[in-house]
Amino acid sequence: MMSPRVLVTLVGVACIALVALLLADMPAPAAAAKFIASTAFVALAIRSGALASVYGRLILTGLALSWCGDMFLIGNSKTAFLAGLFAFLMAHVAYVAAFVRHGYERRWIGVAIIPVTAIAIGVFVWLEPYTPPDLLNPVRAYVAVISLMVIFAIGTQGRGASKLIVAGATLFFLSDLSVASLRLVQTQYPTYIIGLPLYYAGQICLALSSSHSRSH
Repeated sequence: MMSPRVLVTLVGVACIALVALLLADMPAPAAAAKFIASTAFVALAIRSGALASVYGRLILTGLALSWCGDMFLIGNSKTAFLAGLFAFLMAHVAYVAAFVRHGYERRWIGVAIIPVTAIAIGVFVWLEPYTPPDLLNPVRAYVAVISLMVIFAIGTQGRGASKLIVAGATLFFLSDLSVASLRLVQTQYPTYIIGLPLYYAGQICLALSSSHSRSH
């Protein structure tokens, strides 16, 4: 299997190709680039030792669910969007479970909960006018879970966790805002130019965090 360094490079190159192909309106090659980039971050977790710990296996589960979400979101239909939303929702649940398994400090949770909750409320207030009524509850659930993921990621720092965990969770959170603005708000600016690099960087961080948590 490829080394972690090669796999990180592969994710990065495929991500750049994905953005370029989307800008060039070439959906079929873009789908292939997405497949390569997302498959590479799953392989990166395995190569980093994810199978050696419960924490790693939970992270790997989250990455695999993210892979499914990426494939669903290649489509543009509402059904594809809902399937992708559910896959990513469950990925975030897996990440929360991983962070809980790793261990967290309640004081750090207390510090994180107020600002992250405030941001989550602001995000939902922003999205609500653009969200179809039948998507309101799924979007609410999604915003709640991604916020919980960031809160528990910060909480792990009180137990000496790798900073890759907070970096990965935060980057993933920010990338989700990009997806929301593109799919729900439908901005003229192609937010994936920023969102996709943030997303893949976040997944790389979470995949690599497996190598720092072999004992959990």
